[in-house]
Amino acid sequence: MTTSRDGQNPGPALPISAVIITRDAEATLLDCLRSLAPLAEVVVYDNGSVDRTRDIAGGFPNVRLHTGPFLGFGPTKNRAAALASHPWVLSIDGDEALSPELIDSLRGIDFAEPSVVYAVWRHNYMLGRRVRYSGWGRDWLPRLYHRDTARLSDALVHENLTWGPGVTVRRLNGPLRHDAVRQLGEMLTKVNRYSEIRRQSDPTSLTPGLILLRSWWAFWRTYLLQGGWLDGWRGVAIAWSNANGVFYKYMKRFADQARRREDDSLPVRPAGESSEQ
Repeated sequence: MTTSRDGQNPGPALPISAVIITRDAEATLLDCLRSLAPLAEVVVYDNGSVDRTRDIAGGFPNVRLHTGPFLGFGPTKNRAAALASHPWVLSIDGDEALSPELIDSLRGIDFAEPSVVYAVWRHNYMLGRRVRYSGWGRDWLPRLYHRDTARLSDALVHENLTWGPGVTVRRLNGPLRHDAVRQLGEMLTKVNRYSEIRRQSDPTSLTPGLILLRSWWAFWRTYLLQGGWLDGWRGVAIAWSNANGVFYKYMKRFADQARRREDDSLPVRPAGESSEQ
């Protein structure tokens, strides 16, 4: 049996290990872990938090706290999943929380059927309001899986759950709440972090003209084709952030290569010659 933090008994613990990787997640982790109280185990794999993330995690009896380096999103989440005690793994982020309806849906699962992957409907929130368009509305994500039949890809950014033939995907009832953006500045932080990972892992290089064209397309695809205009000013911010993400993803790589070419073109000075005249 498990007991929630408010003292109520939510029933038998679900034989699921939720797996979370964290870094400075104190702003949202408390709500996340409270929603996971009905699960038998929560593996928190921390990547160097300097805020109260570890203290918060330590306050929940079903949490097992581990620490380790960040190796990219896919590899780090797979390393954390390997620490889980249960074969059924729920991959979740520290800014997400399960709804009571989703918990009820989890209770109806046949855990003796490992060849099924379960998808959840993520509701994305930005500054306190749900975003229904801008590419954020139809967000069905496969998140619950059996370790013998599925795993996360090794992509450093935007990892996906992968599985072999014979596995079926079923949808669970009840939303997964995602507090994606609580302050606008977080969008800039994410753009910088994700583009830095891509800079180190993706050799693709484009000319500045193509970079601008792709960035332009990212904005209008989000704002017009994905209905960002229906989300008001939030849609504008998301479209602009997507354009920034594309711009810096490629421009950082281009700048690295351009600087190397510039350095290679400098004349080589004879040994012992001073640069001062």
